[in-house]
Amino acid sequence: MPRRLRQILVHLPSRCGHDSTMEYLTSTDGVSSRQLSGFFAGWPSPPSPERHLALLRGSSHVVLARTDDEIIGFVTAISDGALAAYIPLLEVRREWQGQGVGGELLRRLLGQLEAFYMVDVVCDPALIPFYERFGMAPLAGLARRNRSALA
Repeated sequence: MPRRLRQILVHLPSRCGHDSTMEYLTSTDGVSSRQLSGFFAGWPSPPSPERHLALLRGSSHVVLARTDDEIIGFVTAISDGALAAYIPLLEVRREWQGQGVGGELLRRLLGQLEAFYMVDVVCDPALIPFYERFGMAPLAGLARRNRSALA
């Protein structure tokens, strides 16, 4: 699936010390690992910025939030291109949380995925209300984690 760079500029009024223009990108073109610090807070073995960039580039769909040449949020999806998509990661840097960035990232990603029959996400129970606001519903599911793969 070819990726087109799409930028949308949004001016952010000063809030929590931030007064800048936010760009939402749908491509990793021009993104470097040095722009990817401050993510995966609380992970036992967080991916390096280089591995983070690799996972962004390997995703079938991506939306990035960027301000002042710094990535401050991202969401990814993996898809079969026909029927199903899975959203493995949505993260916003701690200092930008609570300002609508995560919701806007998800809204834009779901717009890219609207033709798919199923879009699934696995999240912590505390995040279920966030995803429900976007029309998602809790379902039973199973998961396996190989923590050694993070090392």
